[in-house]
Amino acid sequence: MLLPEPPTACPRCGVVPGARLARPAGGPMPPSPYAQQSPYAYGRGGADIGENAGVRMLLPVGRSGWAIAAGYMGLLSVLFVPAPLALIFGIVAVMDIKKHPERHGMGRAIFGIVMSVVGPALVVALIALSAARHW
Repeated sequence: MLLPEPPTACPRCGVVPGARLARPAGGPMPPSPYAQQSPYAYGRGGADIGENAGVRMLLPVGRSGWAIAAGYMGLLSVLFVPAPLALIFGIVAVMDIKKHPERHGMGRAIFGIVMSVVGPALVVALIALSAARHW
């Protein structure tokens, strides 16, 4: 009777398929060899808190700081003064996110760029409509 050969380790990562991780007595489970560690890692397996879309909606984790600044400047761009800052911060945020693909916030960056133009244009249009109405 022939016995099946034991599985061999992966040449790339060294993990044996079907092998269980040894758990130390009374200690925590070691991290999975497949888990990717990041500066925002939490819990077992090194899952990234920035990869959870629900958490990202509530907390600015894993986002580019430039994207957060561009979003707030975009909101304030109707006051005219923050509009150029929203444009600058938005462009820098897009370049930062392209350089560091693990960061999020592209939507905020684009919002800042768009609102840097649309916000002041809406205010000017409302003032022009108001002035034309009084004539």
